[in-house]
Amino acid sequence: MNKKLAVALSGGAVLVLALSGCGGDEDKFTVDDWAKKYCDAAKPQIKKQADAEQLIRSTASDGKPAAIQAADSKAFQDLSDVNKALATAFRDSGTPPVDNGEQLVTDAAAELDTNSASYLDLKKQIDALDTADQQKFADGLQPVADGLAKIEQNQSARNKLRSGETGNAMAKQPGCKPVTPSPSGGSSS
Repeated sequence: MNKKLAVALSGGAVLVLALSGCGGDEDKFTVDDWAKKYCDAAKPQIKKQADAEQLIRSTASDGKPAAIQAADSKAFQDLSDVNKALATAFRDSGTPPVDNGEQLVTDAAAELDTNSASYLDLKKQIDALDTADQQKFADGLQPVADGLAKIEQNQSARNKLRSGETGNAMAKQPGCKPVTPSPSGGSSS
């Protein structure tokens, strides 16, 4: 009778350990798991970002103001959308199991939200430029270019996340690899 009781108790202990998540590594969330979740969500956004950046670069600075305005306006809208989606991907991916992981993700997402709003501001600026006067248009491009440079420098939180264990895990994921922009520089969406 004591053997049956001992077996029942030990079986119950194993069940309790299994249900509580103790005793096995199969439920352990690794940095690689976190990186895969984020990078899988980020992959289409990384492609859209490459296309938008290519659109800005490929629009001739000596081209017609209306063409430059249209291309930059579309690119800034796309980049705003990309940054917002990447911020959401960070938040939805959870906390990487590293020191200060929650703060790393929170800071990177907030930085992307700020950049998203800044790209919308640039879109408003470019949309407001007078395309009928080439000189006025050219003069109006300088504050837009300055704003773009400022956004591109706002990466300190993401650089922290890209360093160390999280950065190594992200670098291994196909979804976080740099992509080649579409030949047209346009987005497929």
